[in-house]
Amino acid sequence: MRGTGGQESKWNIGLRYIPDIPVDRAEFRMTVTYAILPGAFLGVEYNPLDDDVGLLANWRIVDETKSTPMLMVGTSSDRIGTPNGRAYYTTLAKSFRTGTSISLAPYVGLSYGEFDDEWIGIGGMGVRWMKDLASTSSYDGHNLHHMLDYTLTPNHRIGFVLAEQGSKHYGGVSLGWTF
Repeated sequence: MRGTGGQESKWNIGLRYIPDIPVDRAEFRMTVTYAILPGAFLGVEYNPLDDDVGLLANWRIVDETKSTPMLMVGTSSDRIGTPNGRAYYTTLAKSFRTGTSISLAPYVGLSYGEFDDEWIGIGGMGVRWMKDLASTSSYDGHNLHHMLDYTLTPNHRIGFVLAEQGSKHYGGVSLGWTF
């Protein structure tokens, strides 16, 4: 993960709370990751309401250049709303300047989810609205989720989450620390 200064942080801690979402594992999530190499993170995810612990791993295999997208592979818990299972994914992402202070970062990928035992297409769009404000809309192959993050300091952020589950939406908050 990169802080607002563009430096890659070694440690990243995240908390997410989505009250009333109908799956215990998705309601409260805690993550800790460590950059073992530039672009390679290992960590743990803990979902205490379901006593679920799992590996988090991301590896940026190919860095983004002016003409080529970034290629990343990783694993985490299966999509929001699943009661169990792991996901294994690969994504391509490319950032674009808009000629304004806004930058866009669409991504597409493929994910295998253990809960549904299927490969699914995933994708989304990150938008940096200004230095300290960014949003991400993510399609997990079944539902569309939206996140809005505000950087309070270079090492602290607060976010708002709108998670879709079928025809219902659940609002929540997230907090993040990097060091």
